[in-house]
Amino acid sequence: MQDAQIAEAYDARAEEYVALLGDIEQMERADVALIGRWRDGTTGSLLDAGCGPGLWTAFLAERGPDVVGVDISAEFLAAARERHSGVRFEAASMRELPFPDGSFGGILAWYSLIHLQPGELPAVLAELARVTAPGGRILVGFFDGEPGERFAHAIAPAYYWSAAALGERLETAGFAVTEVERREREPGAVGSVRPHGALIAERR
Repeated sequence: MQDAQIAEAYDARAEEYVALLGDIEQMERADVALIGRWRDGTTGSLLDAGCGPGLWTAFLAERGPDVVGVDISAEFLAAARERHSGVRFEAASMRELPFPDGSFGGILAWYSLIHLQPGELPAVLAELARVTAPGGRILVGFFDGEPGERFAHAIAPAYYWSAAALGERLETAGFAVTEVERREREPGAVGSVRPHGALIAERR
């Protein structure tokens, strides 16, 4: 899907999404623990790529002010700015980020790559690598399953990845995978019940 289609799909359901998944207290404790550990172990400025309504951006900003969230959904950005007035948010696509090379010590891409068609993913990972400083770290959250298999996500079509397949693409983009996580979602958790995967990788 093109950015405009994805943005339109999220804009149309932004209010519903924010009510369901717009607050850190609605997130699984395991997600908060992982992202918090990554945040606290990463130096330099941080980018929340595909920040949605800004809950994770604000969580990252608890460490300090050098954090920016970007998204293509105008409605999400409006909600993020209203809910987290002291945090920086910008309209931008991960396909072409408005930042110089090596701008960030860390990038969070938490379930924000899921709508990219498999053939689109390498270019976006290369762009994320471009703005990551050498030694910087990326944390990617994704739906664990058959690599490249499309499924009917609640907002827009999305794709599964495995740690091995996504890790290969991160390696090609210039990262070295340092940590892999896979787990089932907690019974009754808000949002998807599909298996969760996450990778942490360091920019070579």
